[in-house]
Amino acid sequence: MTKKILLSVFLLPAAMAFAQQYGGMWIPTELNEKEMKDLGMKISAKDIFNPQKPSIKDAVVQFNGGCTAEIISPKGLLLTNHHCGFGQIQAHSTVQNDLLSNGFWAKNTEGELPNPGVKVDFIVDIKEVTDPILEGTDNLTEPELTKKINNNIEVYKNSQKIESYQSIMVKPMYYGNKYYAYTIETYKDIRLVGAPPQSIGKFGSDTDNWVWPRHTGDFSMFRIYADKNNKPAEYSKDNVPYVPKHYLPVSIKDKNENDFTFVFGFPGRTTEYLPAIAVEKIMKDIDPARIAVRDVALKTLDEKMRVDNETRIKYASKYASVANYWKKWIGEVEGLKKSNAVEKKVMYEGSLVAKNPEIKTTLDQLNKLYNDQAPYALNNAYYTEVIKNAETLKLAGDYYDFVASVEAGRMDEKELSKLKTKLTSFYKDYSAELDAKVTAKLLALYVNKTAPQFLPAGFSKYKDENANIPVVEDMSKNSVITGRTAVNGGTLTADIDKAFSNQDKLIRTLKKDPIYQLYVSMKETYMKTADPQYTSMQAKIDALQKKFMAQQMKTDKDRKFFPDANSTLRVTYGKVKGSTPRDAVSYGYQTHLAGVMEKYVPGDYEFDVPKKLIDLYNKKDFGIYKDKTGDVPVGFTATNHTTGGNSGSPALDANGNLVGLNFDRQWEGTMSDINYDPRFSRNIMVDTKYILFIIDKFADSKWIVDEMKIIK
Repeated sequence: MTKKILLSVFLLPAAMAFAQQYGGMWIPTELNEKEMKDLGMKISAKDIFNPQKPSIKDAVVQFNGGCTAEIISPKGLLLTNHHCGFGQIQAHSTVQNDLLSNGFWAKNTEGELPNPGVKVDFIVDIKEVTDPILEGTDNLTEPELTKKINNNIEVYKNSQKIESYQSIMVKPMYYGNKYYAYTIETYKDIRLVGAPPQSIGKFGSDTDNWVWPRHTGDFSMFRIYADKNNKPAEYSKDNVPYVPKHYLPVSIKDKNENDFTFVFGFPGRTTEYLPAIAVEKIMKDIDPARIAVRDVALKTLDEKMRVDNETRIKYASKYASVANYWKKWIGEVEGLKKSNAVEKKVMYEGSLVAKNPEIKTTLDQLNKLYNDQAPYALNNAYYTEVIKNAETLKLAGDYYDFVASVEAGRMDEKELSKLKTKLTSFYKDYSAELDAKVTAKLLALYVNKTAPQFLPAGFSKYKDENANIPVVEDMSKNSVITGRTAVNGGTLTADIDKAFSNQDKLIRTLKKDPIYQLYVSMKETYMKTADPQYTSMQAKIDALQKKFMAQQMKTDKDRKFFPDANSTLRVTYGKVKGSTPRDAVSYGYQTHLAGVMEKYVPGDYEFDVPKKLIDLYNKKDFGIYKDKTGDVPVGFTATNHTTGGNSGSPALDANGNLVGLNFDRQWEGTMSDINYDPRFSRNIMVDTKYILFIIDKFADSKWIVDEMKIIK
């Protein structure tokens, strides 16, 4: 340990200096233009974000509340990841017309497929509003502080003049030390234009997820539609393709190592400024608990999906979602260990205390709170993951909330309609028999990993997963919630309106339901033995973290601070670069179509390759999409600091042209949400040459390419 800490002393200044140059998720109104130009950028900060005239921000949208997408034609053509559009591709798929396996390409705009409920959000303007939001909050403590801030936010929002299709969102930054207001414009008619088969769009699937070298064509295409005045409108056959203020030219120039690149998008969540004790708890306790739960769920689902095609289609999107962060957390733990994240934090905190002794009191208080909270935080991790991944228990939670709303008089017709729509959608991709096995195994894990004081009375009977399976299956068969037993003359899976026709009877039935009672016993025990303690301590931790953040910014004058990601629009920049993540292991920055063929396994669900792609490769029919090697580039890595939510973000060159589509991070660097380390942290992008090659040569959809402005 002594050697590690001494090493950290020498590494820390260099790491911090590198992080200032390459790490960071910057608010686009506060870019360090000089630094970006020193790294090679040719355009100005105003070209990136300008509320007064068209700029690159007008071509970047948040896609359906979770991913990023970008406009790449004057007709509102939208590019995002295959995994971001996966739910929509799945929704249009059936066993008879499997768009997941076969892909989809509209022949013209008339053939584009509508997606009810999908939306995209443009950011029209960003303003810092710290003063009006924090006005009158001096010396206030919780809960009065939150109440006053929320009131100030509403006052501010009501004072702004916006269009009917616009909204204002106010978000805290730096743990509530600053506030920013975002003017948002939402479009709701979004149609599917094209998607490669998952043998391209998900090539490598779970094995290659978070891994480099990568050969995945992770892209799909949509189009924004507007009314005849180019304004947002609900879906209508009379709507027309949206005319953007700006769209991104698409570059097919060759890439070279150390080329400047920047990524523009909506990163979801990072925690770069946590104290060392918090990072240690994540690394040793919280992430391992989450991994353990999802490991069980994924293995159980995989066994069925491999042998049953209907289950594969039904669970494809859910499986991918569960697996995504399961693998990410595994990489995060390894990365935190390898980068000596805790030791680096300890050394940094020591340097802060040396400059400002008041910080020691804050850190001492944080250390005590995190240690006191640890058993409750661990139970929270297991409980929330089990409920989330045992879908039958998750369903029971929805019905528990329904009963509570009815009994409190809050369930009106509008809320009931929303609930039934949600449940109908859920049941469409739910297998009660399969999830009974998942639930049985997760109950055993929960019992064996949870301290006795956090378990319901008599819950130890669930400690053996093999014994649980027939027990939970019997409960499932006799449950209204699973849809295997009728109520009011109908089942919730087949005739939800009939099942809800007599709410009083439904509620009486639910309260006797074995799955409902199982869920209630878990929830009520958790809410009594763990949640109040966990929540109370977390509130104190949050208040101290805000103070610690302010102290860091006040004390460390040499460090450039960016706010943690919170799903707001950000810019990150760096260079095209390979990596050396382990001793004697060196990765190049670019992969090619030859690598797809090297990984090809006929008939394999992860590594099969479409015959047409094989034929194109064998004939070397690459058109204008080959690079200097004579092959088609597939993916590349760079030092851009990205996270979840950056999926689908445009990767842009020094001139603001699209050169890639961000879709992942290198596994060795997934700890960058907590501790960005320039040695390991790389974002992974699909090369625009591969995207256009697939559209043009593989899909025979050159009409789509013809819409774009191609930079050769």
